[in-house]
Amino acid sequence: MSAGKSADGREVQIPLQQVAPSLASPLSVGPHITIPPHRPVNPWPSSDSAPLQGVPAGFLPLHGGFRDHFVETPEAKYCCESCRLVLCQPRQTECGHRFCQSCINDILSRPNPVCPADMEPLVSNKIFRDVCCHREIMALMVHCRCENNGCQEQMSLQQIPDHLIVCLFYEVPCPLGKCKERMMRKEIPDHLNKKCKHREIICEFCMAKMPLTDLQKHKETVCPAFPVTCPNFCSFPSLTRSELSSHQNDCPKAQMSCQFQRYGCTFKGLSQELKQHESTFSADHLRMLALRNASIETKVEEVKVELLDRYKVLPGLSSRLTEVESQNNEQREKNRQIDQKLTAMQKLMSSHSEKLLEVELELRSLRLLREEVESLRGTLENVRTRLSALEQGGRNATGSTTHTLATLETQLNRHDDMLSVHEIRLADMDLRFQVLETASYNGTLIWKIRDYKRRKQEAVASKTLSLYSQPFYTGYFGYKMCARIYLNGDGMGKGTHLSLFFVVMRGEYDALLPWPFKQKVTLMLMDQGPARKHLADAFKPDPNSSSFRRPSAEMNIASGCPLFVSQSVLENGTYIKDDTLFIKVTVDTSDLPDP
Repeated sequence: MSAGKSADGREVQIPLQQVAPSLASPLSVGPHITIPPHRPVNPWPSSDSAPLQGVPAGFLPLHGGFRDHFVETPEAKYCCESCRLVLCQPRQTECGHRFCQSCINDILSRPNPVCPADMEPLVSNKIFRDVCCHREIMALMVHCRCENNGCQEQMSLQQIPDHLIVCLFYEVPCPLGKCKERMMRKEIPDHLNKKCKHREIICEFCMAKMPLTDLQKHKETVCPAFPVTCPNFCSFPSLTRSELSSHQNDCPKAQMSCQFQRYGCTFKGLSQELKQHESTFSADHLRMLALRNASIETKVEEVKVELLDRYKVLPGLSSRLTEVESQNNEQREKNRQIDQKLTAMQKLMSSHSEKLLEVELELRSLRLLREEVESLRGTLENVRTRLSALEQGGRNATGSTTHTLATLETQLNRHDDMLSVHEIRLADMDLRFQVLETASYNGTLIWKIRDYKRRKQEAVASKTLSLYSQPFYTGYFGYKMCARIYLNGDGMGKGTHLSLFFVVMRGEYDALLPWPFKQKVTLMLMDQGPARKHLADAFKPDPNSSSFRRPSAEMNIASGCPLFVSQSVLENGTYIKDDTLFIKVTVDTSDLPDP
């Protein structure tokens, strides 16, 4: 939905046509290569001026109207009065002419803007979105935007985003995401198999798969089957890299360390020299082993003594640990149950305390008023009794009796006036008490409208144009709201549609709430038949609209949909039963912070 203005200045929420692109299926180009799905990079930049909700970036022109190649020449009513292109996000002026959103913004930015068609003055708050024209334009048939590349497809304007996702002639970047080349979608398989520098290739030595750019480094550094030469330059023929490690142990020219190096021997030499060293210095090697063994035995004894000391206290610590864990688990479970009960009690108390206080105050005032009214009625009856007696005996009375009678009549009239005032106050208190009893505090309103035929006739006769629902709230300390309905329509829907609006009212806790009002609102006409085909419309409030700012009066300007449902659909379906219809208004409170 989006916000506009009706003829009398009210905000109008109108649903916009949404274009929901579908996902393209993966394109297979060979036995080992699969192109992941991706969205096209559209050559049409997005508009900076309030793009349509749901329309992908790049679908709208940067400025002016649509420049697509239409199958049939569009009618003049679909062309902008300024740029003469097909309307993009059409706006209608008070004088009845249509402009693209960007074009009308340019005109309004000038001093003393006037309509170029008839030179009538233009006012921004009397220009609204033309949804009907927008829908008709989005249904016009156009050629594919890749027509110059060879695509012969035709489709409606609103289907272009979905088509470009799968169009074989649409230019896209390489799906591997590393090379900078662009190509038509149908050329991707050939590019990935033959041209892309980052395409996957198989190493001729180890048969491993890798990008072409990594192949040379792979061969030079890590390929296990790549042929290498012995670093000792022995006479052994060529080796693979994986065989080099085992060859080092057998290479006749390899420098080898003594196997007793870890015990302190520092000898290094060729294989033959190492054998001679081991036979000559065997006694020294045994002495190194003995010294290392003695050191290890000493350390083992020290560790045994330390372990024995720890084993002595281990059983006591283990039992204590088990006991503490058991107590901890029991305490955790008790705390969890207490927290749950406490949370439930706090919610219950907070939800009822405010309502109980209000009800108690209303009942106290109501009780005092009833007592006062009963007292006045008693006094009034006494006066009437005295008046009747005086009238009966005053037929033969003197002039003083006539004066007394006039005084009593004056008092009687004054008491009648006071009684009327109190009866009005009593009725008002009864109404407030009923509203308080039926108020909803969860953001949902169910509004039952009785006597539909009579109320509709009153609306047609301009006796009662609109009806207000009882207030409802997003919480006990939340926003105060109501609904407003025009049974004979309002603005552009007058006489043909039922108009339904949403109203933000001034509440007692507005100072603690975030403004402007940003919660999603759903308006629904309830189907009373078995099919339950409810009619619903939803919108997100415009934060720049005065309808959703903090109310300075009793209520803000109503905001909603003047074309909510046509009279024929309403009265020929099952939405009215027993001369009654039901309206449901739901406000999303899921992301609403606590005040």
